[in-house]
Amino acid sequence: MNNRPEITISSLDADRLYNLIESLPTKNLVGVAELEVELARANIVEPTEIPPTIVTMNSTVKFSVESSKEEFMLTLVYPKNLDAAGDKISILAPVGSALLGLSQGDEIEWPKPGGGFIKIRIEEIFYQPERAGEYHR
Repeated sequence: MNNRPEITISSLDADRLYNLIESLPTKNLVGVAELEVELARANIVEPTEIPPTIVTMNSTVKFSVESSKEEFMLTLVYPKNLDAAGDKISILAPVGSALLGLSQGDEIEWPKPGGGFIKIRIEEIFYQPERAGEYHR
């Protein structure tokens, strides 16, 4: 994995994600180590300072997978907010933690379970809570 793009995360999201990690019964779950690395390298700012083109928690984002040319439009959520509708992705899913903090147009290579990498690109952010003025969701 080469250079990862700079990421920006709101202080609210960072606090909630650290609390989520601490609450997990085991830290050996897939995706937790990668999420911790991302949090450690993130530029953390107040929710009111988040640029409108950044993927934050509860953002709805369209992204593409380079290898398959598939596009997805999903909302990045905490595990407790997943449902059967299939339009959400957990922050603990490998691609979920890759999305957090990226800007529209960014690309990132991310480790896949079982080995190898997946390259994703942020195509568009359809909804971002901070952009909508929802700072304490």
